[in-house]
Amino acid sequence: MSPTRGYHPTYAVGGYPYSSPVGSFAANGYGLYDMAGNMWEWCWDWDGSYAAGSQTDPQGATSGSNRSIRGGGWNVRASCCALTCRFKSHPYYSMYINFGFRTARSSVP
Repeated sequence: MSPTRGYHPTYAVGGYPYSSPVGSFAANGYGLYDMAGNMWEWCWDWDGSYAAGSQTDPQGATSGSNRSIRGGGWNVRASCCALTCRFKSHPYYSMYINFGFRTARSSVP
């Protein structure tokens, strides 16, 4: 967590936006970098309610007009910068300044 408020001075240089380069912060427990707090991550799931109770890899709706996004962006409050924080957005907004997506693969090619 940054000791600064607002835009982090390290990344508030040059042009807007102020996202950080991949790998600027420590990896999570799965070895993935920047999954929370840098860019909202588009999810495969359409927005919708999850089933009640404890789940592993919960799935959203099978169709809809809005996709789920998770993880928060550099320009939102800290409480939204967690993978458990989920919002929705229409795919039309794919070029919004703090939306992105993460590709991942196993370490074995």
